[in-house]
Amino acid sequence: MTDGGDAAEPTGALKQTKADTKPIPAQTDEDGSDAMYAEERQEALVAEARRAGRISVAQAADVHGVTPETIRRDLAALDSRGLLRRVHGGAVPTESLRLVELGVAERSGSRAGEKARIARAALAHVPSGPGSTMLLDAGTTTAGLAAILPADPELTIITGSMPIATVASQRCPGPVQFVGGRVRGLTQTTVGAEAVAVVDALRVDVAFVGTNGLTAGHGCSTPDAEEAAVKRAIVSSSRRVVVLADSSKVGVEYLRSFAPLADIDVLITDADVDPAFRSACVTSGIEVVLA
Repeated sequence: MTDGGDAAEPTGALKQTKADTKPIPAQTDEDGSDAMYAEERQEALVAEARRAGRISVAQAADVHGVTPETIRRDLAALDSRGLLRRVHGGAVPTESLRLVELGVAERSGSRAGEKARIARAALAHVPSGPGSTMLLDAGTTTAGLAAILPADPELTIITGSMPIATVASQRCPGPVQFVGGRVRGLTQTTVGAEAVAVVDALRVDVAFVGTNGLTAGHGCSTPDAEEAAVKRAIVSSSRRVVVLADSSKVGVEYLRSFAPLADIDVLITDADVDPAFRSACVTSGIEVVLA
């Protein structure tokens, strides 16, 4: 009979019919069930990284319904093809991760108008009054701030930057203290264990910090490990951290992160900053000033 014939079909045949009509979910990577979706998922990962500037393994695994191990293999494959670059905890677009650092002379003429406006806006955050202290990090924008500081005899200025120390000591009547250490020729600032120890022992009112790159996931970053160590000490030794960074730094990541967004109190940038990044900063409690 027809009913009897249907009932006699092998169980395996019924399972195969269901498999033919229903996609296999990509939930694990041990049994290879996600292989047929790997190319599509990897294309999505590249698009997400380019849109957001960074993707994390944990978030991508949750979004795509696969294990973190699967995402790590995806990112490794994309890295080998030059489409993404692996970083700690995730990946960034290849074009956004930079390892080459320009010297002071090369950077000083770049985006000069934006840097000048940012420096002027930073004046509103310079401390004043008896015993006030500020730390000026190395950088062309922070150097621009040093050149227009008020002549306040009660303000103590601390810096490891040779150009900034020269400008500040000529302009400002108050004490200018230089952070000792080994001078890094490319950026003309002190680095090394001595510089870190000096900064670690400080407690200043405000630090004005420069950065080579700035993203929501990687925070403030710079190529050099020793310079990152000094910058990290500057951030931790300051009651208030003001980052001076024009919009060309946003969305760019360098090798060494020295401060997450959570460590920043104020970001002074220009009006071309990415709106999504600005929103991420506001959500993190950062005061964003557009100069």
